[in-house]
Amino acid sequence: MENQDLSRRRFLGTSALAAAGFVMARTPIFGAPAYIKKFGKPNSLFNGVQVGAITYSWRSLPGGAEDILKYCIETNISAIELMGPTAELFAGAPEAPPRPSMTPGPDGKRPEPTEEQKAAQKEYGKKMAEWRAKVSMDKFVQLRKMYNDAGVSIYGFKPNALGTNNTDAEVDYAFRAAKALGANQANVELPNDPAQTKRLGDIAAKNKVYCGYHGHTQQTPTWWDTALGQSKYNAMNFDMGHYVAAGFDPFPLLEAKHDHIVSMHVKDRKNKQNGGANLPWGQGDTPIVAVLETMRAKKYKFPATIELEYEIPAGSDALKETAKCVEFARKALGA
Repeated sequence: MENQDLSRRRFLGTSALAAAGFVMARTPIFGAPAYIKKFGKPNSLFNGVQVGAITYSWRSLPGGAEDILKYCIETNISAIELMGPTAELFAGAPEAPPRPSMTPGPDGKRPEPTEEQKAAQKEYGKKMAEWRAKVSMDKFVQLRKMYNDAGVSIYGFKPNALGTNNTDAEVDYAFRAAKALGANQANVELPNDPAQTKRLGDIAAKNKVYCGYHGHTQQTPTWWDTALGQSKYNAMNFDMGHYVAAGFDPFPLLEAKHDHIVSMHVKDRKNKQNGGANLPWGQGDTPIVAVLETMRAKKYKFPATIELEYEIPAGSDALKETAKCVEFARKALGA
């Protein structure tokens, strides 16, 4: 990974200050158009490389459709991978039951849900399956237009509808909703069962929308090969940071499989030898600058998706940190 230290330090002293220019006062909004007229449209397409964000990055903040749009404008993000609940609630989905606490106990283990919580989740799953099978795509199209009018495109959709326990109707819904939102991909963690990736790939092909498979430190150079061989609509939602933490150099993978990558999550982690910690951009071992430069030089068309997972420093917040990542990428790409 000889490229990993390329020009890294020159970004650290300037990114935080420059990012401040993107983070505007966060006042309540009641209509996206008025907000957009005041502040203008975002643009995170830098020298041919689309920098985006997965909206999971803002999980500590309210996640309504108008909230997410506001965050895009504040952080200068013009393209996103949208988490499912934002779009589904906008489209009128049943409200989910309260999530059980997942805070680890003194033994470090997460608590098991109670029988009542399990029953509530099971009932909610049934309601969602029924809703997904019947819902019109009109509200998804409306959401797409609202975002597009504001200068934000949706390239990825990540609903909780592509699992082994989801019906074929739900899986079909996921790809239809992605298309209605303007996305070319619906993303999910790569299943261990080849029968499931075959099922997803077949339904993806029917809708002509890619199924992008995401992974963590279980990613290897050949990890996606079975799924990729099953359908031309099975693809990679590659996570470069996790791949580095697993002990691999991303450059050979990018060279060999860039045609199969529909989006790439970007985070800065230490490599396996150095412990794998998730750190602010420029402080880990992930060769973010060199990879972005390669994407620009080789004209790779998949977006580089900011996924904010490092611990937010005291006095900051998820939006300020996202803006720093955007500015880091902008400077790396010479924009």
